[in-house]
Amino acid sequence: MVNYFCYPHKKGFKFCFLNKYLCLARLERGGRIMYAIIETGGKQYKVQENDVIVTEKLEAEIGAKVELDALLVSDDKTIKVGTPKVSGVKVVAEIVEHGKGNKIDIFIYRKKNNHHKAQGHRQPYSKIKIISIGK
Repeated sequence: MVNYFCYPHKKGFKFCFLNKYLCLARLERGGRIMYAIIETGGKQYKVQENDVIVTEKLEAEIGAKVELDALLVSDDKTIKVGTPKVSGVKVVAEIVEHGKGNKIDIFIYRKKNNHHKAQGHRQPYSKIKIISIGK
């Protein structure tokens, strides 16, 4: 078993409890983790490189690359906050798959009127992988 060390400590480095791939990427970049906050589908997500997130459905084909605007970008030393978006910074993502979520059953019943209605809904989603954060 290989130990992955990330966090500087007084007596050397602490053992890393994070994902080993994240730790290797952090060591390759000199110990910095860059992250961004993006907005898509009316929701905001905190992302790092190689993250896979589930978002509202995006109108693009599987394998296509999409550029998302960053609301906030940070590495360990600096934080850039946009008003509303950080100028010149794009987050590039690749669409991994499209699908539908679990079915939600909707049942409407009105007493004393002999009225009931059953309906279902499956929310479409897109799974995207963050390729890069930067210019």
